[in-house]
Amino acid sequence: MVCALGAAVCFGTATVLQAIAARAASRGAARGPESSGSPGGSPGGPSGRSRDGSSGGPSGGSSAGASGVDAALLWRALREWRYIAGLALDGVGFVLQIAALRSLPIYAVGAALAASLAVTAVVAAWLLHVRLSGLEWGAVAVVCAGLAMLGLASGEEGDKAGSTALKYAMLGTAVAVLLLGALAGRLPDRGRALALGLGAGFGFGVVEVAVRLIDGLTPSALFTNPATYALLLGGGAAFLLLTSALQRGSVTAATAGLVIGETIGPAVVGVVWLGDRTREGLAWLAVLGFAVAVAGALALARFGEAPVEVDESESVAP
Repeated sequence: MVCALGAAVCFGTATVLQAIAARAASRGAARGPESSGSPGGSPGGPSGRSRDGSSGGPSGGSSAGASGVDAALLWRALREWRYIAGLALDGVGFVLQIAALRSLPIYAVGAALAASLAVTAVVAAWLLHVRLSGLEWGAVAVVCAGLAMLGLASGEEGDKAGSTALKYAMLGTAVAVLLLGALAGRLPDRGRALALGLGAGFGFGVVEVAVRLIDGLTPSALFTNPATYALLLGGGAAFLLLTSALQRGSVTAATAGLVIGETIGPAVVGVVWLGDRTREGLAWLAVLGFAVAVAGALALARFGEAPVEVDESESVAP
């Protein structure tokens, strides 16, 4: 459970660091090249698994065009040490996520990763001076309580080997995520954000299951395993859909869809097809902890993207 919680801390902190760096890059672009190191601006740059998938804010900047991706802003953000630190934390978080998935039931890891929203909320209150309401602080406490219940109730990872059919099913799901993204682009703003967020959640869910379906790490084993391609395609598709959802719609709706998509489905697959179990007699506590942790994460959905500082004059100096 330590690895899963460590991944959540890494992902949640990376969101805030990358937001600060991208805003500094955006503010610098508005004032001219000589001031590119100043703080503030709009939220930005896409990164690995970070929830802050936007680039230059919803508008994306003048160079973003229809795609919403501002390559110049991303390049400027890459010169900010906080952005590099955020990318490093994303990398560490991904390694910890893989380690957790190889030793814990998928339902426990999924709930822990959803808890990265609570980390983002707390770090944003500290570094961005964002004021959390009493309800939001309560949601943070609820997430922690849910994870504590899961930690007490979860057993070891299932001992069932995934079938070939399941591996191809994950690959098919990854392809379906891409198709969902194409169809969701025709929906109204709120519906589009929810659908894209849900699709991103399914994509990240494919990654969680695929990690468990990869048996060997030799080149021959990886290249011949459909789960390898499901992991790559599902992760890439999820990142693209999440980036689009955060740029072109409601952050809250997109993140709510993300949390639902990346927790419930993979948890069911883990229990039904991979043999994930709880400790003897504690199945009820695991179900309760999972539901509580996910509900708390949904209450913090607005922190899918690090919010703007309450007082930019108080933001951390570069």
